[in-house]
Amino acid sequence: MFPLLESIASPADLRQLEPSQLPALAWEIREFLLQSVSKTGGHLSSNLGTVELTIALHYAFDTPADRLVWDVGHQTYAHKILTGRRQGMARLRMKDGISGFPRRCESDYDTFGVGHSSTSISAALGMAVAARAKGEDRHVVAIIGDGAMSAGQAFEALNNAGVIDANLLVILNDNDMSISPPVGALNKHLARLLSGRTFNAARRAGERVLKNIPSVLEFANRVEEHVKGMITPGTLFEEMGFNYIGPIDGHDLDSLVPTLQNLRELKGPQFLHVVTKKGQGYKLAEDDPVLYHGVSKFDTANGIEGGKGSGKLTYTQVFSDWLCDMAREDSRLMGITPAMREGSGMVRFAEQFPERYFDVGIAEQHALTFAAGLACEGLRPVVAIYSTFLQRAYDQLVHDVALQNLPVMLAIDRGGLVGADGATHNGAFDLSFLTCIPNMLVMAPSDENECRRMLTTAYRHNGPSAVRYPRGSGPGAPLETALTTLPIGQGEIRRRGKGVALLAFGALLGPALKAAEELDATVANMRFIKPLDEALVRELAASHEWLVTIEENSIIGGAGSEVARCLEQGGATAHLLRLGLPDHFIDHGDSALLLAELGLDAEGIMVQVRAHIGSAAADNS
Repeated sequence: MFPLLESIASPADLRQLEPSQLPALAWEIREFLLQSVSKTGGHLSSNLGTVELTIALHYAFDTPADRLVWDVGHQTYAHKILTGRRQGMARLRMKDGISGFPRRCESDYDTFGVGHSSTSISAALGMAVAARAKGEDRHVVAIIGDGAMSAGQAFEALNNAGVIDANLLVILNDNDMSISPPVGALNKHLARLLSGRTFNAARRAGERVLKNIPSVLEFANRVEEHVKGMITPGTLFEEMGFNYIGPIDGHDLDSLVPTLQNLRELKGPQFLHVVTKKGQGYKLAEDDPVLYHGVSKFDTANGIEGGKGSGKLTYTQVFSDWLCDMAREDSRLMGITPAMREGSGMVRFAEQFPERYFDVGIAEQHALTFAAGLACEGLRPVVAIYSTFLQRAYDQLVHDVALQNLPVMLAIDRGGLVGADGATHNGAFDLSFLTCIPNMLVMAPSDENECRRMLTTAYRHNGPSAVRYPRGSGPGAPLETALTTLPIGQGEIRRRGKGVALLAFGALLGPALKAAEELDATVANMRFIKPLDEALVRELAASHEWLVTIEENSIIGGAGSEVARCLEQGGATAHLLRLGLPDHFIDHGDSALLLAELGLDAEGIMVQVRAHIGSAAADNS
């Protein structure tokens, strides 16, 4: 069915094809992608948009000796297919299957592990400088999407790269034409002309002739920049020290391949601007690239059917409804997201309160300090952010928000394991890095209604606050319509037992309650990680021989560590067992299966508690 594709085991095979065969190969890859991702789920529209670019890169460059550094990584399925992992696509993002992102341990062609955005130029520059230092003649290419160019790190890297004599090519994959004019014959001709050796040789010769006449040389440079600036949007990149080429059509292999081949012969920092279309070749994804960005299994003929689900609200939907309800009540509320409007549940808020909605781009650091500025002037900012992305704004959270004790509220989505996206997206550390910050209020809900109440509690708190909730749906608790708060720092007893008390933080309350039935254990829904309900901890320590903390966060520095501190200060004699995520990165796979493997489902909690109690009894006998 895919004769060309099936003949390619590596990019070396690809480079044996004639240029005239490449469009047919692109068609085969796109069809294979559609069939494969519709069966496994994954990122679709972004990968459909980079098929020709991926082919051209591996065709023009000698990979893996030449380094390709992809940004974010959700645009690399064609790259995986061409680098020996076509068969592995059948288990994409499944446990023990291949990752949805580049991973150095997975392939020599994956030169840098990614998952977060805007790292490619920095990493590629490091590789280019390393090649120069080692005397190696290799090329390094960073492929970055236009969304990732909104992050400060990308421009920090560009600023540094422009003054370093290293062979680096940066490719801007502009996939929604946000900064480019329509692509046409003039741009295609200009790209090939400006990347050609004749033009660049002439420019260098002119510089040599004119270098002794500074005024004329300066005039010539200004004329060149002016002419290029009139017909290309690359003046900014030229000013940063790059030779700018483009924009060109990223689906036109007849233009892409020779342009890349020309650029491979040039020295120093080069910048190629290509325009691609998300969802290219699949009409449904072209029409709605956001819907088809990250997909579950679907029928390619009928597309994704909306409106179907488990019948339970997701925690993201709970936040979405709460945000609109609170905004109607309080005109001071300002909603902020770092380029995650859909994922964080802010679509309806953006539609209903457009003047109070701010998508700051992939700029988490800016998002936090921007929120701090709003709070300084009496407004009430709510920052909707994934746990894994909050890590990128840690200094701003400490220095700009918490140190000044400003009422900035964090709605932290994807706390805990996220499943198929794996280690780069797991929210494994937020409880650890939040609780050590002075002035912070940190909560984790056990169900949907508790989440709503915690969001209200955080919003009305006169200081920095965080509500941390998981991906997916909760147990199905009915929601109150009122905006009510919880008493700060107070947990609750959900079941009375004897001998063992399970202290559950967040969404693992459900498994804890099930395990408690077998153990005849007490169960506390702790609710607050900071401030911890120390009175409840001491009460349980006085009446139980064992306390067991349960959390979907790193054991090191997490909620269990707070309980240990409390027990140590109070001189309690109860034994403490801490259950949570171990001290290694958790790979991709079904979340429920991963939790079971880690002993954090009901059965695993029961087994671990019994094993530790038995072991302790044996040691004391």
